[in-house]
Amino acid sequence: MLFKNVIGQVDVKLHLVNMVQQNRISHALLFLGKEGSGALPMAIAFAQYIVCEKVNRKGATETPGPSLFGEEPPSASAAMFDSCGECPSCLKMQQLMHPDVHFSYPVIPRKSGDKPLSADYISEWREFIAKYAYGNSYDWLQFIGAENKQGNITAYECNDIIRKLSLKSFESGFKILVMWMPEYLGNEGNKLLKLIEEPPPNTLFVLVAENESLILQTILSRTQLIKIPALNYQDITEALVTKAKVGEESARQTALIAEGNYREALQLMQHADEDWQSLLREWLNAILKNGPIAQVKWIDEVSKLGREKQKQFLRYFTHLLEQAIRLHAMGPDNVHLPDKDKDFAGRLNKIANFMQQQAIIEELDKGAYYVERNANPKMLFHALTIKLYHILASKEVTAVI
Repeated sequence: MLFKNVIGQVDVKLHLVNMVQQNRISHALLFLGKEGSGALPMAIAFAQYIVCEKVNRKGATETPGPSLFGEEPPSASAAMFDSCGECPSCLKMQQLMHPDVHFSYPVIPRKSGDKPLSADYISEWREFIAKYAYGNSYDWLQFIGAENKQGNITAYECNDIIRKLSLKSFESGFKILVMWMPEYLGNEGNKLLKLIEEPPPNTLFVLVAENESLILQTILSRTQLIKIPALNYQDITEALVTKAKVGEESARQTALIAEGNYREALQLMQHADEDWQSLLREWLNAILKNGPIAQVKWIDEVSKLGREKQKQFLRYFTHLLEQAIRLHAMGPDNVHLPDKDKDFAGRLNKIANFMQQQAIIEELDKGAYYVERNANPKMLFHALTIKLYHILASKEVTAVI
């Protein structure tokens, strides 16, 4: 993967290139970015940049450049700001088949008693990256058929990493481990501490994470942090138009709702024909006006949706509440929304004040979190219905529509 194939993040790309060109790279990096920011594609592009033969001038007629971890930086004229995409190393990296670049990620046992390794799923991993480079851990685990099983990076995997990185490099002179979602690494990750702290020469660890608080502190303290910010509205819009072949107006509206998350934008486009607003109107009317029978009927209906649709619905409600807050604070002329959504956001301001809207957003975020972790949908939405009723109970409302 080339840097140019990674959406946006121009400043991060330039920073990474300068680190390599000026030999200021740490042997252990943590790429930290929220879901849909592109931290994993960035890490893969970075690994390709390091092993690219033209970047490192391998086989060039001039005097070879210094080691990646050497003292002298190459001359400015020799600097390349992306891998070439043409040399044998780049061609192997584009297929995730370079012998000196290893990947580690959460996996599940194929059968009871197995000790799974990431390498056992390398074919699925290559296919997943080709199709869903901006996917999250839930997408990956469903892709390999985990269903309700919990993925892990096990002690057996850690031993395999130690073995791989103790070997000499095959081609590039460097050995690179890209570990995706170190949040799934339990206390067995302490096996890697000595290797991370005192790695063999020209060995690089690249950890790619979404939640810093879930990473072992002993590992976190040994890494150099590279923050991957959320994508901006313009970059998501452009990517939807050029990569997903979405119409410009639809792309702009989707980018607004996605709020920096390209995966979310793709999911929204996939469910663009869903009438979330009607579903939301039914729910609020059932809570505020129609009573328990209507609530039970609505809960039965929404529980039949798949987990992904349930999560999209909750995020749509969150988005409308956030826009309602902006609408109240900034006025209708400064909030860019489709007329239908703007009208509904205005109605939300009539049934809930700022504090109530904040409380609802917190409950919806928790609900989306539990949906991802396979909570029983009937119990989850029943609990949400009761919580929303109590949050809204202090305000006199007869109907939403």
